[in-house]
Amino acid sequence: MKFAWIDVRTVPEEHRESVIDAAVHARLAGIVSDDPALLAALPPTVTGVLITDRPTDALPTDPPAAGGRPAANPLAEGARPPTDGSARGPHLVVVAVDEQDELDRLTATAAFVRVGDDRTLRLACAAAVRLEHTVVAFTDPTKIPLEIVIAAADGAAGRLVTVVADLAEAAVVLDVLEHGPDGVLLAPRAAADVFALARLLADRTPPLALTTLVVEGVTHNGLGDRVCVDTCSHFREDEGILVGSYSSGFILCCSETHPLPYMPTRPFRVNAGALHSYVLGPDNRTNYLSELRSGSTVLAVDSDGRTRKLTVGRAKLESRPVLTVTARSPEGVAVSLTAQDDWHVRVLGPGGKVRNVTELRPGDELLGYLATEQRHVGLPIGEFCKES
Repeated sequence: MKFAWIDVRTVPEEHRESVIDAAVHARLAGIVSDDPALLAALPPTVTGVLITDRPTDALPTDPPAAGGRPAANPLAEGARPPTDGSARGPHLVVVAVDEQDELDRLTATAAFVRVGDDRTLRLACAAAVRLEHTVVAFTDPTKIPLEIVIAAADGAAGRLVTVVADLAEAAVVLDVLEHGPDGVLLAPRAAADVFALARLLADRTPPLALTTLVVEGVTHNGLGDRVCVDTCSHFREDEGILVGSYSSGFILCCSETHPLPYMPTRPFRVNAGALHSYVLGPDNRTNYLSELRSGSTVLAVDSDGRTRKLTVGRAKLESRPVLTVTARSPEGVAVSLTAQDDWHVRVLGPGGKVRNVTELRPGDELLGYLATEQRHVGLPIGEFCKES
C-alpha cells in the first residue's frame, strides 16, 4: 500500500486546521510539522512527523506514565516498520543528514536527504537501505536519481518517502520504475489537495478474480471491423486485455509479445476484437473498442489476475474477416468474443497458455472475467439487461 504524509509547515495558518482535518478524515498516514505541540495534539490514527537537523530533538508521544515519567520512545530499535507509513507509535523524528559520517552516527531510525549531486545520491541510497524511513527530496526535475534510490532500496525493510511539489508530480513519482517509492510527502495549498491526493493513492488497480471458461463453439462470420489496441507500454508474455461482446463476461486477449512467422513481434499491441466489443478499464469501467483514442486507459491483466493501468497510444481499426468464440463459465454465464479470423490472433488459457483463435475447439479452456453488473455508458449498474 502506498501512503502519504502532509507537510503543514508552509500551509497558511488560516488553512492549517482544515488541512489537518482533511488529512485525518482521509486517513492519510502522517502529518509533518515543526511544532511539537501541534503534533502532540494529533489523534492516534495519524503519525506526527518532525523533520529536524538536530538529532536530539524529541516529540511527546503518549500521555505521561504514572508518576509523571514520559512514555517509552516509540522509535526504539528492534521492530520493523509497518507497511502503511506510520511509525510504531504516534510520532516520528526524521533527522536531516548531508554527510556519510552523519548517517553513520545517526541513532534515529529515520533520515531526510536532499539529493543534488552524486555524493548526496549515494547518501540517499545508503540511508534507504539502512533505515526504517528515508525521506528524499530531489533538486533536479529528472526522475533518474529516484530510479537509482528505488533500485538500491529494493528488498530493504525500510520505507522510502519522496517529496513532491504537487499532485501532478505525485502521480508521476508513484509509478517510477513501475514501483515508485513507498510514500510521498506533499505540502498542500488547501484541504482540496489533501482529498485529491487520497484519491490518487486509492487509484491503484486491484487484482481481478479470473475464471476458467470452456469453449462451446467458434463461428466464422465474414467481414467486420476489428480494433488493434496499441499501448504506450510493453506487455509481459502472460498479459493482455479483457474483451467481450457482453458486459457480463470477458475473455483475456493475448498481446503480441510472442513470436509469429512472417512478422515481427509488437509487444505493445493487442489485436483485441470487433469495434462493438467492451474492453475492461480501471475503476470497473468499460469502453467500447470503438471509443478508444490516444490517451485513453485500459487495464492490462496477467494470467494470475494482477492488473495495471496502461495508456493507449493508438487504436487501429481495419476491416478484416472475423469469427465469434462462445464460451461458458462454471456458473453457466455465457461469454462471447468476436475477433479477427486469423491464426495469429490469440487468447490466453489457464497458466498463461497461448491459444490461437482459429484453432479453438469445444472443450478448450480460456481465461476470462465475469462482471456482476450490467453497463450504462460504461458504468456498472444493477438493472435488468439481456444480451445475446
